[in-house]
Amino acid sequence: KYCKFNPWIPILLGLHMHFSWATTCPEECRCDRTFVYCNERSLTSVPLGLGEGYKTLYLHNNQINNAGFPLEMHNVASVETVYLYGNQLDEFPVNLPKNVRVLHLQENNIQMVSRAALAQLLRLEELYLDDNSISTVGVEEGAFREAISLKTLFLTKNHLSSVPIGLPEELRELRLDENRIALIAEDAFENVTGLELLLLDGNLLMDEGISPGALQTLVNLKTLSLARNSLTVPPPNLPAEFLVKLNLQDNQMNEIPLTAFRGLHRLERLDISNNQLQSLTQGVFDGLHGLRQLTVRNNLWLCDCNIKWVILWLKSLPATLNVRGFMCQKPERVRGMVIRELTLELIQCPNSTATVSQPTLLSSSTAESATQTVFTPAHSQPTPNPPRLTLPSPTSSKDGEQRTNDPVGPMQESLRVSFAVLNGSCIQVRWVSTFTVTAYKVTWVKQGHSLITGPMQESLVQGEREGIILTNLEPKSTYRICVDPLDAFNHDHPGDDTICSEVTTKSASFHSGDNATGPEQTTQQDPSSPFLLAGLIGGAVLVVLVVLLSIFCWHMHKKGRSDSSKWKYSRGKRKDDYCEAGTKKDNSILEMTETSFQIVTLNNEQLLKGDFCIQPIYTPNGGVGFSDSQRRNNTTAYCKNSVPETDTCHKL
Repeated sequence: KYCKFNPWIPILLGLHMHFSWATTCPEECRCDRTFVYCNERSLTSVPLGLGEGYKTLYLHNNQINNAGFPLEMHNVASVETVYLYGNQLDEFPVNLPKNVRVLHLQENNIQMVSRAALAQLLRLEELYLDDNSISTVGVEEGAFREAISLKTLFLTKNHLSSVPIGLPEELRELRLDENRIALIAEDAFENVTGLELLLLDGNLLMDEGISPGALQTLVNLKTLSLARNSLTVPPPNLPAEFLVKLNLQDNQMNEIPLTAFRGLHRLERLDISNNQLQSLTQGVFDGLHGLRQLTVRNNLWLCDCNIKWVILWLKSLPATLNVRGFMCQKPERVRGMVIRELTLELIQCPNSTATVSQPTLLSSSTAESATQTVFTPAHSQPTPNPPRLTLPSPTSSKDGEQRTNDPVGPMQESLRVSFAVLNGSCIQVRWVSTFTVTAYKVTWVKQGHSLITGPMQESLVQGEREGIILTNLEPKSTYRICVDPLDAFNHDHPGDDTICSEVTTKSASFHSGDNATGPEQTTQQDPSSPFLLAGLIGGAVLVVLVVLLSIFCWHMHKKGRSDSSKWKYSRGKRKDDYCEAGTKKDNSILEMTETSFQIVTLNNEQLLKGDFCIQPIYTPNGGVGFSDSQRRNNTTAYCKNSVPETDTCHKL
């Protein structure tokens, strides 16, 4: 005989399993689908009765200690993620679910990590041990290697003095930042060839603390971070095959060897900010073909002749490379200026082909139209050791301009440049050249007391012209202006025929129409006039608003005083200004206003009835004032305690 198949059997089995799972939720917890919520319940141990079917177990922010893990918990095969952070564990717990893949143990007081505990977790892939008290001696040698599937290990903010010995071979991400690591042995990362991310920020590493070949074995490393240590040079033998990101900021580096970054062809992000670097060896970045971002902020960059190659390198970079933080710190005259915007004539070099004496600043307190003239030797008459040229003493001309006499000597000048301050926003630059010039490049930049505050600007002028007027300048500001003659190929020769000088514009009180010279000047307007008009309009609007606000406040104050003069009960008054009272048989509200009071009935249809006694009310200043008052016909004043009637009717 064949057994007949009953279609209700699978349905009944499914319902049985569903209700059996629903009944296995611990009483102290709340279960929802595959989640068990036992967090923040002041538990000292893991609740019993956890059945199969749940994948995520929340036990964080309790008071669970190491004795609170029952053996039956290890046999729950369905749980894959356990949250145990914020408890009172002092050792790595045992009897965790055997198939757990992600384990959070942050913010405990774990000091010991044993091999036996991790040997139970063969499928563990992510382990978070941040913010504990794990030391190097507290980790049993080879303990982490027992977790053969471990790929992510976080040990941030612990007490490690060295890299733990015996890391798992499958490890991909290792975070050891904010520890006390001062030594990385040669074999620290032995057999961990698959590591892709290594964080060692905020440790005690020095140059001699990193063994020469310690990092070389990490052939698959993509991110290496050594920020906030005490390195004076980058570590040697960096893994060059796949390294993409290198962080070396916040160290004590004062130099970078030429071969420090050699072979890092895939490096995309390099950060050397907040170090002690003053200069860089030419060619130090030549091998970084894949570089996309370079950060060099807050270093002590010295803008002298050694920085020339950096200027040229920055100007030749493609748009795909983003460089941040190249800013002069020394010398004082160029402090704060972006190195990329420097021109070669702003850099003082000891072996220049021609030397011009330090230019004189023109002050607006001098004549109405002051002129400064500078000479340069002829380009066609070079000498092996050209003498230093000095400017002759200035003489006053008939028109009040300040000029210089021709230099005395056999050398004949080739280029003569004069700078005339026209007003607070214009400077006229004129020149005379004894040799043929196809074009002139005029550059100017605003300077402050100790740093250059404006961007570099430049203009090309045809060779047949003899000058240019610089407009839209700021009043009472110093500008460094340079004139550079270009050859037939529009190439300049910095240091040969370049003339530079510092000129100060006049104050804004000088009107542009007083000193206008030439048709170009007559078409210019004072750039401050729109701002002046806007200021006047804004001031008028502000005055109108203040007047309206004053009228409104006066009106409200007057209205408030008129309302306060009426004796009406208001719950908004202070307790010292009123008092509520009543009688036994009539609860009509009696009103007492300010430091004196009158007893009136607010219900005029019914007279006051019953016994009552008037007690003196003290004024806010502590005094009591009495004055006799005549008894009204609609009031009754007496005391049930037989107080004489003449003493009971008073006005306070």
